[in-house]
Amino acid sequence: MRRVITISTSKREELIDITSQVKSVVKDSGVRDGLVHVYAQGATAAMMIQENWDESVQTDVVSLLRKLIPRGAWLHDEQDGNGDAHLKSGLVGPSETIPIIDGTLGLSTWQNIFFCEFDGPREERRIVCTVLTDR
Repeated sequence: MRRVITISTSKREELIDITSQVKSVVKDSGVRDGLVHVYAQGATAAMMIQENWDESVQTDVVSLLRKLIPRGAWLHDEQDGNGDAHLKSGLVGPSETIPIIDGTLGLSTWQNIFFCEFDGPREERRIVCTVLTDR
């Protein structure tokens, strides 16, 4: 089963929790044991599994990436000013795969699924969710 989650973003760089949307896709699929793969469409976005309890972790992720990959220092900036966004998304990666165990996401208590925006804000960002069963 495949479903597209559509979200909008409000900042240039932010992590957005999409766990509830992915849970809904898994529930609708009826799969009890398998995998759900989430894929961020777009060359300046990524997916990340990260702590869900303390929002400062998401802020720290953005701050670290800003320090590692500063804005305005890359050849691609001459094209459209978002060279850093491409590098950040490439470093983090476009997808995550989560096990489905007894019909629920196999995340730990402190893990959630985050869409990483590195070139926002955007009216529409698309995340492709593909659910696979082991049967």
